[in-house]
Amino acid sequence: MDECRARRQSLADEFKALQSFFAALGDETRQQIFLALLEHETVGMRVPEITRRTHLSRPAVSHHLRVLRDAGLVNIHRQGAMNYYYVDANLSKWSEIKALVDHVCRVAGDAARAHYPRLEE
Repeated sequence: MDECRARRQSLADEFKALQSFFAALGDETRQQIFLALLEHETVGMRVPEITRRTHLSRPAVSHHLRVLRDAGLVNIHRQGAMNYYYVDANLSKWSEIKALVDHVCRVAGDAARAHYPRLEE
């Protein structure tokens, strides 16, 4: 049982390290902005474009972009006086997320094989 507890604690520690990522994408408005950036025909969108696409105010878009940037999901490219926001391809951040998901799958698989108690559906 101690091994099980240690594995759960390890998962909890990994999750805590990525909490800002999950919190950033946990908001439906930020998901909308993130999708708009992914679906845009060119790399990078300006705040006015995002405002038109999402029907949010400029201050709201700027706030949500800041949260996404702080979480390492979005970055900014400055070209003169214009700022273009884009989905950050920071491989280390995405690798951390993949590692957490892989870890959850391993632990869940081991738990299922060990007939870990589950609530019936």
